Amino acid sequence: MTIRIGNAPCSWGIEFASDPAYPTWKSVLKQAADAGYKGIELGPVGFMPEDPVELGEGLAEHDLELIGGVVFRPYHEPDAWDDVLDGTVRTCKALAAHGAQHLVLIDSISQRRAPTAGRAAEAELMDKAEWTAYRDRIKESAKIGVDHGLTVGIHAHAGGFMDFEPELERLLNEVDESILKICFDTGHHSYAGFDPVAFMKRHMDRISYMHFKDIDPVVKADVVAKRTDFYTACGQGIFCNLGQGDVDFPAVRQLLVDGGFKGWCTVEQDCDPSVPGTPMEDAKANREYLEAIGFS
Repeated sequence: MTIRIGNAPCSWGIEFASDPAYPTWKSVLKQAADAGYKGIELGPVGFMPEDPVELGEGLAEHDLELIGGVVFRPYHEPDAWDDVLDGTVRTCKALAAHGAQHLVLIDSISQRRAPTAGRAAEAELMDKAEWTAYRDRIKESAKIGVDHGLTVGIHAHAGGFMDFEPELERLLNEVDESILKICFDTGHHSYAGFDPVAFMKRHMDRISYMHFKDIDPVVKADVVAKRTDFYTACGQGIFCNLGQGDVDFPAVRQLLVDGGFKGWCTVEQDCDPSVPGTPMEDAKANREYLEAIGFS
């Protein structure tokens, strides 16, 4: 099989460049390798060294390939463009320095949308002018990635303005495929209240990269009903080990195989780093589960 399985720093609770609760970048690399992975994402730019020599030595020490990286910034905030641009350019440079392939764009959590995560019918929508400017900011980030030789994918995320199927499909219709593809996250699609497998069937030809996440349906029902914020939901275990939630991973695998998908699929089990847990053990269990259902 030409599908390879990687992991990402968010599986160790890494969401931002720094936090006292975080493990070190060297620890994350070591644990990912010890859990049996051969590839890892960059994580938020600034968490791992931006000096290519230093990071290159760390990757080589643990026989890890850099897969890609995420720009998790507030595309929905016009006044935050300098921050978005900074994250985009720095991430692109870091990825290009190590021959990574995937740049992932995510609109970060908005206070306007966070209360309606998982509630598509209640979510506030942008008006035409706001949407157009928002779309164009995403498009500009994507062009920067393409100019750095990267494959760029949009990633829907709970609590942002790129969350639900209708807005994701609207963006895909308005931005050319040569610039923007899909990084499809199975867990966030389920969190949003939609069927990941059905979406993949419709859009398999545009999916360039996968994030594997599973969702505990009991926790999901509770956090959606209570309008629990995203990071609290992570601490409550909404993202469970693969195979223990409501995502049909055997069906996901079959679609990837039938569609001739090649390349990396990355495990992302977002967790709260301040809560005692076992990220390396979870990472190993997730890899073993994927191997058991036919991923190499």
